Amino acid sequence: MAERAQVGFWFDPICPFAWATSRWMKEVEKVRDVDVTWNVMSLSVLNEGRDLDADYRKSMDSAWAPVRVIIAAAAEHGEQYKDKLYTAMGELIHYEKVQDREEVVRLALERVGLPAELAEAGKSDAHDEALRASHEAGINKVGQDVGTPIVEVNGTAFFGPVITRVPTGEDAGKLFDASVQLASFPYFFEMKRTRTESPVFEN
Repeated sequence: MAERAQVGFWFDPICPFAWATSRWMKEVEKVRDVDVTWNVMSLSVLNEGRDLDADYRKSMDSAWAPVRVIIAAAAEHGEQYKDKLYTAMGELIHYEKVQDREEVVRLALERVGLPAELAEAGKSDAHDEALRASHEAGINKVGQDVGTPIVEVNGTAFFGPVITRVPTGEDAGKLFDASVQLASFPYFFEMKRTRTESPVFEN
């Protein structure tokens, strides 16, 4: 019997591309023998010190709250809340189009049954050391010039796959197999084409 693949997935809940890839990974869990560990990375951390336009800077400033709350929830209530809160936040942001990040946090905590007081962690740097450590653990596997999502399979890590639709069933499995096979070549780095659409979600 083949061993189960150990998959690490690094996400920031505000990123639509990470959300699409994460929902694909949920489909992969149904058709391949994988154990997925969900990890937080932060686009706010990634973009520190960079020259950003005003709108994107505002987005990065407000993006601290969701990831801080996920890290705090995992520390205080268990690692399983990384997955649970990510799913709740992702549904609010990408399906229900809730724009206010503090409202996203409030509603997500309510949905997963965690204390409302945890929202205060989003305004505090108390868990930033753990947040940065989680971020660095992911980004150090692939390099500083990429973002989220990061996927690691049995020790081989890569950025992506960047997808705009979520394949289901055996199509999800085939994309997983192909991604892992390509990434297994140590001299393979990039295959890319111009993206012609933004992520399309059907919840």
